[in-house]
Amino acid sequence: MSVSRAVGRDDLKTRIGQALGEAKADLVIKNTRFLNVVTGEIAEGDIAVCGEVIVGTYESYDGVEEIDGRGLTVVPGFIDTHVHCESTCVTPQEFDRCVLPRGTTTAICDPHEICNVLGERGLSYFLDSAGGTALDLFVQLSSCVPATELETSGARLEAPDLIRHMDHPRVLGLAEFMNFPGVFHKVDGVLDKLAAFDGRHIDGHAPLVTGKELNAYLSCGIRNCHETTSADEAMEKLRKGMQVLIRDGSVSKDVHALAEVIGPETSPFLGFCTDDRNPLDIAEEGHMDHLIRSAIRLGAPVAHVYRAATWSAARGFRLYDRGLVAPGHRADLVLLDDLEDCAVNRVIRNGKIVGPHSFDGRPAVTPVGLDSVKLEPVAEEDFAVPAGGSVQSVIGLEPGKILTEHRRIEVPVVGGRMVADPSRDLLKICVFARHGSNRNIGRGFVQGFGFAEGALASSVGHDSHNICVVGAGDADMRVAVNRLIELQGGFVAVRNGQVVGELALPLAGLMSLEPFEAVEVKLRSLRAAVRAMGCPLAEPFLQLAFLPLPVIPHLKITDRGMVDVDRFELIAA
Repeated sequence: MSVSRAVGRDDLKTRIGQALGEAKADLVIKNTRFLNVVTGEIAEGDIAVCGEVIVGTYESYDGVEEIDGRGLTVVPGFIDTHVHCESTCVTPQEFDRCVLPRGTTTAICDPHEICNVLGERGLSYFLDSAGGTALDLFVQLSSCVPATELETSGARLEAPDLIRHMDHPRVLGLAEFMNFPGVFHKVDGVLDKLAAFDGRHIDGHAPLVTGKELNAYLSCGIRNCHETTSADEAMEKLRKGMQVLIRDGSVSKDVHALAEVIGPETSPFLGFCTDDRNPLDIAEEGHMDHLIRSAIRLGAPVAHVYRAATWSAARGFRLYDRGLVAPGHRADLVLLDDLEDCAVNRVIRNGKIVGPHSFDGRPAVTPVGLDSVKLEPVAEEDFAVPAGGSVQSVIGLEPGKILTEHRRIEVPVVGGRMVADPSRDLLKICVFARHGSNRNIGRGFVQGFGFAEGALASSVGHDSHNICVVGAGDADMRVAVNRLIELQGGFVAVRNGQVVGELALPLAGLMSLEPFEAVEVKLRSLRAAVRAMGCPLAEPFLQLAFLPLPVIPHLKITDRGMVDVDRFELIAA
């Protein structure tokens, strides 16, 4: 499947004429090297482009416009197979501007962050945005809104809501099916969605799912998984016909664990994705170019890394018109100064050289959800945790992972209430429902943030995006939450009653209305403020944002309380 203008007889005549050399090609990259990701060979010669399609390779061509390709290596445009654009903290238009110059020419997004806040209104915003980006942005229909019944979301999307959009030209299929317990328990609403998309593309989400349960999951037509975190897990999924999408986001970094899986036999069934990656990391490390570079540095075969990032990714999503430097394929090309270092020199998208002009004239899309934080100011009393048993369930944070540990730890009691103990890195964590349907507050404790005073609060809290706050004391936690309410969403750091860093995310409480360069600067300042508080985590707000996600093992917290993900039930702290 692809989206492009209809091709007529005259278009084909023009292509044929340029391919035969009877007329100059519209664009020719002269005297270059290019990677054939089918054979793994490095070829030399010209690459001829007619309009948006490659029409010639392995031959000599003249062009109306020519690029001197000496010293460069050309590869197909990179495909991000699974991304939540909202996690970049910027709008889809700014995501476009941020990643296309780095070689990402196609991205397949799941807008379930905004859909959990705004429902179909959020989905429509993304579909409208995807129609006007310079890169090819496809939208998967969010399958799990809400992700579970163990939390309060701002909206619901049922099978009829999704069916209304399934034939939209920007839609490829159903987005990651996170509710794998719902599959195993044969929940009617879950089965209705899977049945509606039978025969179409369905993305998976199956962390640590194995054995007969993995068989059952795959039997529903689910095709891939981006939640794989070990080589053994990847190999079982590959053996059972599941495409593995190797992820490296701002928190979840799986390339190190999975690079050894990449090889000639497996690369046709692999892909790469960023999932959740903020503009600061994109600026400092890169986007898909960073994943490719990382895998190669870890020893994965160069040609097979590029194959996974391009041709294999395209085939996995039935995008048969791209992913090769070959005639008849879309002219989405990346010109590299260095193949192994994935050093991008320039990018060609749809046969046009990418530059600042590429983003001019894109249709404006009106922001939505600018009043999505429907929570009254909170008081210190709202954070109180009545004394329970001496030993409590505590979330154990794992740096660089969204998997958490379920620890049993003694929590101190003062004045009949359980309190944080920073000397043991034991902090309080609370989740406030922010969508206006109730005023639930989930309360618990967490280890791993490392700071002894202050608080961090976020309106980004996967996947229902309630307000999540972690802190050493109730007073700072109150200040942080109330500042978030004033901002209508974002990230806030507080120390000694003062806001020491913040980033406003007023679009659905998830995205900034500012250019990505400005967001990068503010994130850099916010990161420095949090480090000054003593937090050692590379991405503290993204780690915080995944603690309310009750479909990732092992212990999480939502506005309804602590969740034992392995048992898929609420528990007493």
